[in-house]
Amino acid sequence: MISKIRKKVSAGERINREEGLYLLRDAPLLELAPLAMEWRYRHNPLQRVTFIVDTNLNYTNICDAYCTFCAFYRTPGQDGGYTYTIEQMMQQFRRAEEMGCTTVLLQGGLNDDLPFDYYLDLVRETRKRFPGIYPHFFSAPEIKKMEQVSGLGLPEVFARLYDAGLRSIPGGGAEVLSDRVKAVVSKLDPKGTTFDWTEVHRQAHLAGLRSTATMMYGHVENDEDIIEHFEVTRQLQDETGGFTAFIPWSYKRDNTPLSRKVRVEAGPNRYLRMIAVARIYLDNVQHIQASWFSEGKKTGVVALRFGGDDFGGTIFDENVMQEAGHYNRTTVEEIVALIRDAGFVPAQRTTLYEILRELPETAEAAARAADKQHSA
Repeated sequence: MISKIRKKVSAGERINREEGLYLLRDAPLLELAPLAMEWRYRHNPLQRVTFIVDTNLNYTNICDAYCTFCAFYRTPGQDGGYTYTIEQMMQQFRRAEEMGCTTVLLQGGLNDDLPFDYYLDLVRETRKRFPGIYPHFFSAPEIKKMEQVSGLGLPEVFARLYDAGLRSIPGGGAEVLSDRVKAVVSKLDPKGTTFDWTEVHRQAHLAGLRSTATMMYGHVENDEDIIEHFEVTRQLQDETGGFTAFIPWSYKRDNTPLSRKVRVEAGPNRYLRMIAVARIYLDNVQHIQASWFSEGKKTGVVALRFGGDDFGGTIFDENVMQEAGHYNRTTVEEIVALIRDAGFVPAQRTTLYEILRELPETAEAAARAADKQHSA
């Protein structure tokens, strides 16, 4: 089957579910890299890997979804719960601005006590006070919570968010787009079904917003569920064209109830396979993000040779994975060095993948490379 898939990839043709399953289950891992890179260069022909200077902030950790994979949330009234005011969030945005962030990814728990105006004010005040910071706010479950507390339909919710200044949303809340899986790892109500997640992103795209598609794997899903996730994503992208990128990461088990069912976390080989198969299957999504953050810097760098063309963000602040025992931090300088060491040209981007600046190889780095080549 690999020869048939190789011919399809060479011709730029779409693979089907059966072929996707073969790549995910049986194909030799190293066979995937050149196939994925062929699609990578078809979408992104330059020898460039992008990154963004951003941070991930949270406005509340109070949540009624009770997801078993999450160590971040607190129930209403539980010790350690918080909800920040608009002014408190603006103080955090000021710090992000001082660190040089061009984007803030903002997400929070599903908190019944927050009215719709709270979310609108977060967007408005960010746009007003920090014009240099792009608000990449609110996952699909949070949008569904806004729909619930406002009594409005999704088109009106997005119309008002758009008027406030929101232009994109992150892909959180997808987990694996299989209702069988979702029923195990979280409550379908209020967290939402596969249809709920896809409908939020469909309506976002129709309202003129862009979004990312994500996947958190490595828990109770099987290979068929992964392919279903890819298929749902590909079909919605065929319909709307609104996804900027696909971003997978693996479940982190520490301090989470789901750890009783999942004894071993997915490792680097599984991640590289996931990146490669996603790049081949999602032939209509331009960017695939390789994560230094969730999978470690070495694995992230290798993933750039398995189809990834983006290295994610600086993520100066992050609390959700940290609560699950995963702590990883970097600097702009380190990201640039890692991309260069992988053989690519680093380029800083916006949330919508507009290039802000390229950072071609420095004279010092070029001299080192020349010395290395000469000594070899």
